Amino acid sequence: MKIKKELEIEKTYLIKYIPKDLFKYRSKDIEDLYIPKEAKHARLRIRKNGDYFVITKKIPVKNENASFHSEFNLEITEQEFNALHGSNCNTIKKTRFYYPYQKMVAEIDIFKGRHKGLVLVDFEFKNKSELIKFEAPDFCLADVTEEDFTAGGVLCKNSFSKLSPYLKKFNYKKV
Repeated sequence: MKIKKELEIEKTYLIKYIPKDLFKYRSKDIEDLYIPKEAKHARLRIRKNGDYFVITKKIPVKNENASFHSEFNLEITEQEFNALHGSNCNTIKKTRFYYPYQKMVAEIDIFKGRHKGLVLVDFEFKNKSELIKFEAPDFCLADVTEEDFTAGGVLCKNSFSKLSPYLKKFNYKKV
């Protein structure tokens, strides 16, 4: 069993509008389980991404902003995922689209269920320099990387309606 450690550098945006050609690009249905259920910000995620299953622990990098996380990943089986699914967890369901933007890929997450109407866009970067130089595309409304309410471990505890006061300050319109 091997635990893979990565440095994740990313920015998260609320979407302004869905690009008209989005649905022609590759997508996957994702289900995330966050534990423990009672945590203010759960940092342990169990993910079903198509037919790939993984446990991820995200830890903020000290002396950096919310764009930087150490990510520890452990691949698990579908049977293990299903066993954990019944545990004391909060759940998020979404469809992720892999949308080309310049020489990058925008991961556009269209949320389902109690989060329906929320669409977030993530961009991942190879290094800090790439992050600093980045200019968001027009379909991005606001950078919410530093906002806790968009982090999966917090988002999983809320419904779209409970997020409304946070979204309102960015003039977000339900998509």
